[in-house]
Parts: sequence; structure tokens; C-alpha cells
Amino acid sequence: MDVKKTVAAVIIICVLVMNVRMEVFAAPEELYAQSAVLMDADSGRVLFEKNGMEQRPMASTTKILTCILVLEKAGLGETAEVSRNAASQPKVHLGVRAGEKYYVQDLLYSLMLESHNDAAVILAEHVGGSLEGFAALMNEKAKEIGCADSHFITPNGLDAEDEEGAHSTTAADLAKIMRYCITLSPKKAEFLEITRTSSRAFSDVEGKRSFSCVNHNAFLGMMDGALSGKTGFTGKAGYCYVGALTRDGKTFIVALLACGWPNNKTYKWKDTRKLMEYGLKNYEYRNVWEDIQVERIPVENGIPESGELWDTAYTEAEIEGKEEVRLLLRKDEKVSVEVEKAEQLAAPIEAGQQVGTVRYYLGDGLIREFPIKVRNSVREIDMSWCAEKIVEKLCM
Repeated sequence: MDVKKTVAAVIIICVLVMNVRMEVFAAPEELYAQSAVLMDADSGRVLFEKNGMEQRPMASTTKILTCILVLEKAGLGETAEVSRNAASQPKVHLGVRAGEKYYVQDLLYSLMLESHNDAAVILAEHVGGSLEGFAALMNEKAKEIGCADSHFITPNGLDAEDEEGAHSTTAADLAKIMRYCITLSPKKAEFLEITRTSSRAFSDVEGKRSFSCVNHNAFLGMMDGALSGKTGFTGKAGYCYVGALTRDGKTFIVALLACGWPNNKTYKWKDTRKLMEYGLKNYEYRNVWEDIQVERIPVENGIPESGELWDTAYTEAEIEGKEEVRLLLRKDEKVSVEVEKAEQLAAPIEAGQQVGTVRYYLGDGLIREFPIKVRNSVREIDMSWCAEKIVEKLCM
């Protein structure tokens, strides 16, 4: 046997295996975006990020929050009147005139398909009473969603600053907002219907002027399963995008900020495709539930089941809410389970009392937890019980 040839063969195999692993699990490289996030829409877990927590202006991607707020707080059949401020908004705009009235539903299509800035202001003033009032609602909703590093001033995403800072968000926060829009909001179906519509024709309430809007979200035709999205651009923000895709039971969200400036309008599509393909290729759902047996727990000073003082009292414990724990994971990712349970309890114990927790971790991050609760109550040995036992013995 040629030892040198055998060693060489082993080295070649090892190199090939390492190359395969690197090809499969390597994070996307050379993204154009200065900030980017790939998120699992089901769990909200960030699967990949590049400067994902850095605050930046986000241009018209702001309008996804405007849209979902209006959907939640106004009826589609309501009419909204155009103010002078709304009519004076810069391009891109619908071209409304002060005093005209439009249906909220039509303005939402104008907002999301053509990204009209005047439509955003009409809707904001209608719902919030003023731009300042609507901005307060935006910031309140952002905090409710879990956005810790966002500040909203305008409903259309035009660059702005106030005493609290610049109109800005992070790629991670923007992805959270999109996740809320498509999976958590009570108006998610309406949001998806509007943002996936290819075109829409409408008129003002009086029927004097007619308009036509076309969806400019090119991603909807780029990849199978493309679900929703919104583009954006200002001089400070650069090209921005947030979009979602669902395929094979998996739903991903990509958020990009500062993804090039003119004449690099197509960079956002290249980055979006690269991140979506990375997610589709590398992540699969796995059930990581572990069938943990929880032992019964001794109860100090508790009445034993036998009724004899020399016996030990116990209570049975169980994990509440046993179910599958399905997570979107890479093959190299492992979940750890930690069981925290009282070793001994003191009477009295009530059925349903929590005595511990089972926690599932991915790395250092807590992903799920289940309470451990006792099944049966245990009375305390007290004077009343002792008296009962004495009477019982005397009567034997």
C-alpha cells in the first residue's frame, strides 16, 4: 500500500468536504448595500446582517408603516380631503389639488404602487389629524412592533430632522416592520392585496379626474414566491428596498439601506436576490423538541399520599404546552435545552403552581420556553391534620 498516495487522497477528500461546507454555509459577500438584513418572517430571527443595527434614512420604504397604520385606523371607503400642504408635495406625486376628495382605498394604491408623496400626506392628515399627529402614531406603532432604533417624522420618507433626530431606521427594524405587515397585523391580507396589485385605475370622489397607477416593485416578477415589497430613494438615503418572499413553506424578508446611488438603481435587486437565494439554499425547518421527563418533586412538611408521617410527600410535575418546536435552521446550527426545576418544595403546594422552566437556546439567544407546573396539590402538615390522625388512631 502506497502511504503517500493514501495521505494525499485523504487530504483531497478533506479539502473537498471543507469547500462544500464553505459553499453551502458561507454568508453572502460583496453586497452593495451599506446595511442589509435577511430575516425569517416566521420567528423574526435575523439570519444574516451587514451593519443591520446602524441607523440610516430609509426613504419611501417608510410607506409600509404608513400603509399598515392607515389600514388599521381607517376604513377603505372613507373619503379624505386634500390640504394645501398635501397638494404641494414634491415629486413623485399623484398631482392632487387642494379641496379635492379621494377614497382612502385609492390613495393606498397610489401610495404603494407609485410611491406618491402627496397621497402619503393626505392619508396621514386624515388619520392623524396632522403630520405631527400621524408621526406620533408611527413612532408608537414602531415601538409596539419592537423597533428600538427608529425615528419617524414624515409619512412618505422624505429626508427630515427634528429635535429628536433624523427620520431614520435600521435594516433590522425595517425588516421587523415588514414582518408585522405581512404576518402579524390584523390587516395583513389587505396589505398584501394592495402591494401585490400590478395596476389600479381610479378617480376622485366626484369623478372629475381619472388616474392610473402601476406597481414599480420589480422584485414581484423576479423570483418565484415574491410576496411584497417597497422601494425608496432620496439623496441622503440612496436606493433602499424591503421585500418578502415565500417558498417551500419558508418566508424570508430582506431589508436594504443605502444600496447605491444614481446610476446604480439595479443594485438593490441584485442584493435582494443574493440574500433570498442564500436563505432558500441554506435554511430548512427542523423540529428540535426534546421529550424531557420531569421527575416528581419531594415536598417538605407535606402530607404524604400514604398518610403516614414517616413517608415523604411528593408532587408530580409536567411541562405545560408540549408541542413541536419548529425552527428555520442551517444544518450546522444546533439548539441546546436547559431545564431549571426546583429540587424540593415546601408545603402547601397548589395544583398548577409553576416550579421550573424548560428553555430552548440557539447560541446565546432564547428562542422558546415552557413552564414546568405541578399536577397535584399537597397539604401542609398542620395541627388540624395531626388532630385528625390522633382521632383516627384512637378509633381503630
